[in-house]
Amino acid sequence: MSLLIGVYPITTMKKSELINGYLQSVKDKNILQSIANENKVHLSGLSGSAASIVAACCFNESDNASIFILKDKEAAAYFFNDLEQFISEKDLLFYPGSYRRPYQIEETDNANVLLRAEVLNRLSSRRKASCIVTYPDALFEQVITKKELTRNTLKLNVGEEIGIDFLNETLFEYGFEYAEIVVEPGQFSIRGGIVDVFSFSNDQPYRIEFYGDEVESIRSFNINSQLSVLEVKKLNIIPNVENKDMIEARVPFMSYLGNDAIVWLDDQGLCEGQLDKLYLKAYDAFETLDGEIRHLKPEELFINSKVFRKTIKEFKNISFSNNPKKGILNIDFNTSFQASFNKQFDLIISHFNEKTTEGYQNLILCSSQKQEERFHSIFEKIEGDFKFHTMLLPLHEGFIDHENKLLCYTDHQLFERYHKFKLKSAQSYKKTITLDEITNLEIGDFVTHIDHGVGKFGGLQKIDVQGKKQEAIKLIYRNNDLLYVSIHSLHKIAKFNGKEGKAPKIHQLGSPQWEKTKSKTKTKIKTIAYDLIQLYAKRKTVKGFAFSPDNYLQYELEASFIYEDTPDQLKTTIAVKKDMESAMPMDRLVCGDVGFGKTEIAIRAAFKAVCDNKQVAILVPTTILALQHYKTFRKRLKDFPVTVDYINRFKTAKQQKETLQNLADGKVDIIIGTHRIVGKDVKFLDLGLLIIDEEQKFGVGVKDKLKTIKENVDTLTLTATPIPRTLQFSLMAARDLSTIKTAPPNRQPVQTQSIGFNEETLRDAIQYEVSRGGQVFFIHNRIENIKEVAGMVQRLCPDVKVGIGHGQMDGPKLERLMLDFIEGEFDVLVSTTIIESGLDIPNANTIIINNAQNFGLSDLHQMRGRVGRSNKKAFCFLITPPRISMSEEGRKRIQALEQHSDLGAGFNIAMRDLEIRGAGDILGAEQSGFISDIGFEMYQKILNEAVRELKESQFKDLYTKENVDSFFVDECQIDSDMEILIPDNYVNSISERLQLYKDLNNIEEQKGLSEFEKDIIDRFGPIPPAVEKLIQSIKLRWLGRDLGFEKIVLKSNKLIAYFIANPQSNFFESERFKSVLNFIQANPKACIMKERNNKLSLVFDKVTELEVALYHLNSILES
Repeated sequence: MSLLIGVYPITTMKKSELINGYLQSVKDKNILQSIANENKVHLSGLSGSAASIVAACCFNESDNASIFILKDKEAAAYFFNDLEQFISEKDLLFYPGSYRRPYQIEETDNANVLLRAEVLNRLSSRRKASCIVTYPDALFEQVITKKELTRNTLKLNVGEEIGIDFLNETLFEYGFEYAEIVVEPGQFSIRGGIVDVFSFSNDQPYRIEFYGDEVESIRSFNINSQLSVLEVKKLNIIPNVENKDMIEARVPFMSYLGNDAIVWLDDQGLCEGQLDKLYLKAYDAFETLDGEIRHLKPEELFINSKVFRKTIKEFKNISFSNNPKKGILNIDFNTSFQASFNKQFDLIISHFNEKTTEGYQNLILCSSQKQEERFHSIFEKIEGDFKFHTMLLPLHEGFIDHENKLLCYTDHQLFERYHKFKLKSAQSYKKTITLDEITNLEIGDFVTHIDHGVGKFGGLQKIDVQGKKQEAIKLIYRNNDLLYVSIHSLHKIAKFNGKEGKAPKIHQLGSPQWEKTKSKTKTKIKTIAYDLIQLYAKRKTVKGFAFSPDNYLQYELEASFIYEDTPDQLKTTIAVKKDMESAMPMDRLVCGDVGFGKTEIAIRAAFKAVCDNKQVAILVPTTILALQHYKTFRKRLKDFPVTVDYINRFKTAKQQKETLQNLADGKVDIIIGTHRIVGKDVKFLDLGLLIIDEEQKFGVGVKDKLKTIKENVDTLTLTATPIPRTLQFSLMAARDLSTIKTAPPNRQPVQTQSIGFNEETLRDAIQYEVSRGGQVFFIHNRIENIKEVAGMVQRLCPDVKVGIGHGQMDGPKLERLMLDFIEGEFDVLVSTTIIESGLDIPNANTIIINNAQNFGLSDLHQMRGRVGRSNKKAFCFLITPPRISMSEEGRKRIQALEQHSDLGAGFNIAMRDLEIRGAGDILGAEQSGFISDIGFEMYQKILNEAVRELKESQFKDLYTKENVDSFFVDECQIDSDMEILIPDNYVNSISERLQLYKDLNNIEEQKGLSEFEKDIIDRFGPIPPAVEKLIQSIKLRWLGRDLGFEKIVLKSNKLIAYFIANPQSNFFESERFKSVLNFIQANPKACIMKERNNKLSLVFDKVTELEVALYHLNSILES
């Protein structure tokens, strides 16, 4: 096969040219003919991803179904990813296992049950041949028969008559449960003529819209937004087919394949061994079950090697392992594995040249366009003559094809980056807990109204306004006084988040006390915010150092990162670099969850600074972390001309002195240390960048000291759970904020559960982790009896090696212990919270925390973040006393942690922490009682108001650009006697209605309003007239605000618009007011201007509909 294209030094090559070459090869070797004539064929000499390319060519050329059985899940996933490049998505399926252990039914992974049911559904309903990739653990479990599956499948088509009642009954029969909002497989909900259902045969729920009894449309929808994604013509609804109670007879999975299917085996011996191993485990588990419940026997549920051999005999077999069997037709492909070059580009180039002279063609397979560009830029800067092509094709392993004289190398192997597989994630249907939910209102919650103070929320209430129904929010104040708040003024109330477990003081309607508290708070906030903005202003005027753009060393460093950048990581890296390249000193907070790649961003920023001959200081909270960072930085930068050093208590006084001397002389580029590096004796030759890691651990004192080091030094702060004060700074835009919310691919959330102190559970957890080759952290935060705890662990698991670590050990000993644990010398580390800050051990995937109720929320989250840093499922067990004997706060913390076990929950936990601890004074070190008087959200509102007032008065010059667009009134209130609400029969759930009112209130422009309309039509059906009016009333509010009206009253067919009450306002001298006067002069019949009690108003008659009111106000605006 000839694949040559031009002889330029670097060119790109198309995927089709590679695949066509191999198609020809498959035809030349008569593989398909051979398998048609023989029952078994062996393909030898397929190295790296050559196996998947040949397999894909064979499948695409034949009309038969193919099943590829690889040795384990990881190998199967990589093989599947390779095949995805060559086989169309609708023909390719991945079939996973569903259980962690036999007979432990509760622990089924719902996502895998979904994927399995989806494969069965596709196989039973498709005529076209499919290509399936799987592994022994998946085949081990037998499946429901085809006949039984058809009997349990409800088929729906657009246009067919079925009726909602029939659908409702069938779903109950299938074991589906009714839910308000559908978020998990096996749930359904009915709203009017719309049915939402999450079948087990699809990875997304579907929305079925009826017109009478006819199915009008079927569309999939997203769980988090609840909005439609894609229209389909038909849908199969399948119950949980893995449910053991539901089905009697079971058959091996292979019986779903047609008789002409081809079975591809990677290593039959290994597969059979794994099946027997699993079968024995299942048998042991079956023996220990209690006899009260009748369980199906292992042979009825699972298969062993004997059954497997018998099953595959019924099909044609192709094996492709590297050891051919005698007596089987062998077809040889002469390929070998990709060589290793330890990232040395000169070696790569000489190798390429050597192969070119031998007549080989050099091809580098890149996983992304960015990598392709990096290769081009790195090689363009290197002198020398060499030829290679690049191709955008992410394969798992490179290979050399000696027969076709072709060299296919992957970029991640050349750079020694870790290549991750991507499978349909189990997370796709986990509903994310949003900050909205944390601030959701329940009846009885305390709320703060900006004009009336703290009261109790009494739910939504229908009220009668001159015979028309309207909906309002009921608030209860002292002496049971009631206040009804219009749904148009929702933004005026906020949930009270002060200190939990302590009820706030309820105010009295009409008393001056609330106004006093509010103005006192505002004055206080203003003084603090004043200093803050002054600091910000100073930073804007100070000239910092503008770093130069990236050079090729920077490209090389970024290309050699062993993981793939997530989109957020990329965005943050670009933002940090942009800040560094500008002349204004950077002050950026990077908020990303534990293990989401913040350290890598710090390394890139530090290297960029060093490239411009500047020094970098990295401040970390603990001695251990300084050491770990030192190792990480050293390892990442070992191929570059950078000197990294650290300073902490593990070093002797002499060593510390030497390091400080080198630092002052400029011999050290990057210094890492605890707060020792802000000491008076630490001198830098030329400091250019300061990085603060795990910022939530430092006291305000250290931070204020840092500010004085140098005002014009670029600062980068990293944190997983920002402390309230930092979060507030950033939310107020006094510093820049980047959040990294996307988890690295393949990362799974840590399964969190609280358990009582139970020796059996502990033994199982430790044994399970060690049996899968992992390590365990056991946190016990009391040094005096830590040895007894370690002894107990040793007694429970005699064959496990246990180590003990705590902060009172001497430096070198603790360092040695940590290194031994990292290197896997022992299995369980019993330690105090010394591991909490940033220790990174990818092999540790279970953490057990003793007396978890005594830790702060951010600490618990940080500790949990020490596990689950690889692609294995990780567990976190919180040992707590019974809930009854825990303090209210402790209980809340444990609940919050169990709730937010999703990836990227750090930010939410920080917000929740504010709620549990009471936020104190966000802006400074002094604790003020204000938040406990007025609630956190209201504090934020007043804070934003104060900052805006300062921006418009004292700091007018600094924020000139912002002041141009500001309105004369903040908001325009609407009071009307029309029926403006969301009716019960349209949206039944009260909390859902309240959320919709809230969302509507927060919309600021027409685009958002159109989106809102589209969304509610999608979720609840056609919009009724009352909701139409509600949407128009929002437009009326905007128009009123633009024209400078404080209040609009629409009653008794009249529209009265009130101008700003303050006669001294700039509004009365503005162009806007002039245009209103001109309109009145030009249209004397349309409206009248009146003045009453020093209040100016504009009156229009005969306004019967909202459209008319909108027309009038638009006319003024356009005049």
